Amino acid sequence: MRRTILIYGISMAALIGLLKLVEYQYFIRDIPTEIYVGIVAVTFTGLGIWAGLRLTRPKIVREIVHAGLPFQIDEANLRTLGISKREYEVLELISEGLSNQEIAERLFVSLSTVKTHAASLFSKLDARRRTQAIQRAKELHIIP
Repeated sequence: MRRTILIYGISMAALIGLLKLVEYQYFIRDIPTEIYVGIVAVTFTGLGIWAGLRLTRPKIVREIVHAGLPFQIDEANLRTLGISKREYEVLELISEGLSNQEIAERLFVSLSTVKTHAASLFSKLDARRRTQAIQRAKELHIIP
């Protein structure tokens, strides 16, 4: 990040210096200063957009998938996190995209029980949302 900012600043200074040189030598009588300011503004607006897009581009994380090998749950991570069997069932159903009500109906428990299990899972997986919990569980190889 610092390198990008430094390069951006140096190139801005060089371009302004170049424009001043050109202004003094050739175009001082023909072209008003506002044109040069406009050129600098447009140039660095374009550079700023390019740098912003480059710095905020999402990073692609590629996971190596072993072709032909079945998924195996990492039991050590389950024990370390302290996820119970029922919480794991809730996590699997959350990963299938079911709502709390649908999970409650499928597991024959109350809606508040599902919410309690989900809150416990979020706490154990250090997540705030369902999508974060699923992502974290996949990273820990708890769910496929």
